[in-house]
Amino acid sequence: MSRTFGAIIIGDEILSGKRQDKHFAKITEMLGQRGLRLSWVEYLGDDRERLAATFKRTMAAGDVVFSCGGIGNTPDDHTRQAVAAALGVDLELHPEGFEELKVRFAGEEITDKRKLLVTFPAGVQIIPNPFNRIPGFMANNHYFVPGFPQMAHPMIEWALDTFYKDQFKAVGGMIEKAFLLTGPTAYESALLDLMERIVADYPTLRLFSLPSLVGKERKHLELGVEGNPELVDKAMEEIRVEVEKRGITWVWRP
Repeated sequence: MSRTFGAIIIGDEILSGKRQDKHFAKITEMLGQRGLRLSWVEYLGDDRERLAATFKRTMAAGDVVFSCGGIGNTPDDHTRQAVAAALGVDLELHPEGFEELKVRFAGEEITDKRKLLVTFPAGVQIIPNPFNRIPGFMANNHYFVPGFPQMAHPMIEWALDTFYKDQFKAVGGMIEKAFLLTGPTAYESALLDLMERIVADYPTLRLFSLPSLVGKERKHLELGVEGNPELVDKAMEEIRVEVEKRGITWVWRP
């Protein structure tokens, strides 16, 4: 079965606008390069209880989730503790993580503060970090990586290529086509019956509908489908015939 992929992006600094999120676009790109799609994303602040409730919910849903941020050892990092609460386990020094820590700080003292970097919920596995050897961790198809993009993104790529190759699709095997519809009845609610019919007749395609406004006035409605090229062409022909019957003007979307 095709998996559902989601992302959780954590940090008060992102919600306050002090830093711009760099994860959403990159995760979308990495998935797209493998013929996959990001289905949802949530932005959360550094709130341990809210994080724990979110992880408990997303783990129960069975989605594959990439969580960025909050796994450090400072007081405002709550992801490790929140995951432990969601799993109902304690935190413990991870033996493999500790070996990575010793390599990272070779010749230096491994302080208790440094040990916190690899103190994870009991029973999890580590995610290798090629940037500085300080690992992330994974449990229940959830992958917890740092907030730093130069660390997080290679770690997410590793998870995708290690565990989800069977989900990859040939990027060239999927196409997307759409019309730009104009006219007095070229709006979504007037075309719901057509959209519902296309979705029912072509369940493997993804239908999308994107209104465009100029001020308060409708400019056009972008209506199209994505998927297998042969089915896309058939569905678009059905849409063309129907919109012409309704007196709606169409052009191909560039």
